[in-house]
Amino acid sequence: MKSTVLILGARGRLGLAAARAFRNAGWRVLGQVRPGASAPTEDGVEWLAVDLADTAGLAAAASGTTVVLHAVNPAYPRWEKEALPALDHAIELASDLRALLMLPGNVYNFGAGMPSVLREDTPQQAQTRKGRIRIAMEQCMRQAGATGELRSVVIRAGDFFGSGKGSWFDLAVTKNLRNGELSYPGAWDVATAWAYLPDLAQTFERVARCALAEPGRFRPFEVFHFRGYSLTGSEWMAALEPLAREQGWVASQAPLKRGAMPWWLFKALGWAVPMFREVSEMQYLWHTPHALANDKLEALIGPEPHTPLAQAVRSALTDLKLLERSKEEICHATA
Repeated sequence: MKSTVLILGARGRLGLAAARAFRNAGWRVLGQVRPGASAPTEDGVEWLAVDLADTAGLAAAASGTTVVLHAVNPAYPRWEKEALPALDHAIELASDLRALLMLPGNVYNFGAGMPSVLREDTPQQAQTRKGRIRIAMEQCMRQAGATGELRSVVIRAGDFFGSGKGSWFDLAVTKNLRNGELSYPGAWDVATAWAYLPDLAQTFERVARCALAEPGRFRPFEVFHFRGYSLTGSEWMAALEPLAREQGWVASQAPLKRGAMPWWLFKALGWAVPMFREVSEMQYLWHTPHALANDKLEALIGPEPHTPLAQAVRSALTDLKLLERSKEEICHATA
């Protein structure tokens, strides 16, 4: 029989990428969406229009589930009110189903003083609201594991790109690409962590498969780091310039213009615009070099799924409808 994964928040960017990865690996995929929300047209996904707070109803609808992926991610201004309650529902649900709970983590936990290489046991010293919430979320999972009610896994990764909209890649870096400009939020020579979502989604599937096949290798609460890419603004420039020339957004041999993030504006208007306040809180990330060490992950699953950067960037821009999909991509999507 197929193993079953239930993806909470499956309409979202990570949720949908994960649904495809698990489906392509042969899983039965259940996708939770809010009642009344339109489900994407996606072959091989069974959509459950059940509110996350209705854990009894969702558990009944998802009977037989062995893995629950918590891909619910409220908008920044709603984190304080919604992030922990949503995770509480996920913990209750996974416990009722006796399923493994999986959560995508990030680097907010570590704070502005974080070292350049982040490992699973790196001290967590967050100074921001969102960093403290992330620490609290992981503590809830750890505590549930300590009482024997839950098995859970966090896979920590950098900033997302690929598989649609809603990250720094499309909201900042490539926002003005068609005008021949790369808008970079930080120092051009500081490397930061990035995760190409299709690769990260495949990683979740591989870790889940290992957790079901070899449960003895897992403690009740585990954390793994997904390396992805560690890239400077200059490296993004080198990756994007050939595509900009190819599309005629800059002249042949001409460089992209360098744009900057108006952090002063976000800070000045933060009192009036909650999203600006929340975004400005994260400025330190763009001036603090960091990369994720994936030794523990690769000891479990083997080589981390990794798409060459040029290919990942082209695919990400295609998902944003900035590029046309190639014949090979069309054939792969319909295969």
